[in-house]
Amino acid sequence: MSSTASIPASLAQIRARIAEATDRANRPAGSVTLVAVSKTHPAEAVVEALRAGQAVFGENRVQEAAAKFPALRPDWPALRLHLIGALQTNKAREAVRLADVIESLDRPRLATALAAAMAQEARRPAVLVQVNVGDEPQKAGVPRAEAADFLRACREEHGLPVTGLMCIPPVEGDPRPHFDWLAGLAARHGLGVLSMGMSADFEAAIACGATHVRIGSAIFGSRG
Repeated sequence: MSSTASIPASLAQIRARIAEATDRANRPAGSVTLVAVSKTHPAEAVVEALRAGQAVFGENRVQEAAAKFPALRPDWPALRLHLIGALQTNKAREAVRLADVIESLDRPRLATALAAAMAQEARRPAVLVQVNVGDEPQKAGVPRAEAADFLRACREEHGLPVTGLMCIPPVEGDPRPHFDWLAGLAARHGLGVLSMGMSADFEAAIACGATHVRIGSAIFGSRG
């Protein structure tokens, strides 16, 4: 892991690249949100990023997020937490308590669990549907062919606050056709949020319409 001293400099570099990519795509300045993926990094690293002006963070695991973020919120009221990893149904209630955005809704049982948890907690974090854009058997996400029906069910049957879509494209090959496909699906369903693009491909994602990019190693260094 890189030292916390390098986090502000890394953030500045990433912000500059996001701004340049946004400008190249003829999109408004500030239209892309950086989600700093702090998974496996300690709370001290998060604090250094907060001090450098970063407010939005991504975590994979509910348990790790619970150990870091509630204690930080009183001092950093602008902090926003996105849960971006695979979510077990038995963690749905804690996820609803902790997160401002849950990015990894990918199956009917989880939709049911999240709807119940939101009713129990009287709290409604925004939800993104994760689509397996490459239809890769080893990856989470709704298959392409089922995505439209699943979206309708999440919104109409479960009443979930679905605001957008998330994807992780295949590692091999050009990610842009996958990003373009997801952007088209979002447009057809009136969804304004597109979480797509990570450290290796976020500039391509911005060119294709990403509103959120999830970047970890380029900010925090190698995982702890």
